[in-house]
Amino acid sequence: MSWRKHGRVFDPPTQLSWVASHASVPCALPLEDRVRVFFGARDEANRSHVGFFDFDPTDPAASVALDDEPVLAPGGAGAFDESGTMPSWVLRVGDVVWLYTIGWTLGVTVPFYNSVGLARSEDGGASFTKVSEGPLFSRDRVDPYFTASSCVLRTDEAWRMWYLSCTGWTSVPEGLRHRYHIRHARSDDGVAWRRDGTVCIDYGDPDEYAISRPSVVRDRDRWRMWYSHRGPSYRIGYAESPDGIAWTRHDDRVGIDVSESGWDAEMIEYPCVFDHGGRRWMLYNGNGYGASGIGLAELVETD
Repeated sequence: MSWRKHGRVFDPPTQLSWVASHASVPCALPLEDRVRVFFGARDEANRSHVGFFDFDPTDPAASVALDDEPVLAPGGAGAFDESGTMPSWVLRVGDVVWLYTIGWTLGVTVPFYNSVGLARSEDGGASFTKVSEGPLFSRDRVDPYFTASSCVLRTDEAWRMWYLSCTGWTSVPEGLRHRYHIRHARSDDGVAWRRDGTVCIDYGDPDEYAISRPSVVRDRDRWRMWYSHRGPSYRIGYAESPDGIAWTRHDDRVGIDVSESGWDAEMIEYPCVFDHGGRRWMLYNGNGYGASGIGLAELVETD
């Protein structure tokens, strides 16, 4: 497989009051003639908000239509997302748009905790309402440290989720460092989830400590997953599965890497793979975990 980069298509809109930096974890909602992209932006207090822009991936140099207001803001004091909320995955269920989110809470002995949230929109994604003030799920006996970065597909058999699960914190010279990989969950309704600890993408070597942002596509002959993985710095990985549960990593076949210079030369991460207009696309972040903006790539045929 090979991805042709079309360059950076979106910079953090720092002229807005709720954006001081970042356009992280892009989530694509394909529409008839365009794609609506949700992203996480940080305000001056470093709290994430969710905003969106519309663009045409077949003409990425054209103007991007940005909505000036966030569609989701951090929660109130004590809420699971009081320190920030970010998009994680978006899909349409009938006439309603479902947006799975990442809620942030600052910690005391550790830097932060994450949880999985959900909001719904009845106006095509222009505004959202949380399904509850609490998360869909957070840490528990199966996932004892924190959960985040969900990818959700609705199949004929059930709702399927691939999500980040933290397996602990380790001490490094810079302080405490998280370790997380990707697990699987099922649901009958997309709200109540059953987790049993099934690991889909595990650490590849002792230096790898962060595997995140799964993006799963179900093709006729197999399931495919793109994800971020990090040792020294983030790269995008790739895996295949016959059933969506047992996965084999093929990171050497991913077909996309950092550039020689520029906005995505240091790291490349948080892929979102989607089909639109008969073509397969990838949105992703580059340097600084989204501080340098969002890029676009297109899957091209290879011999």
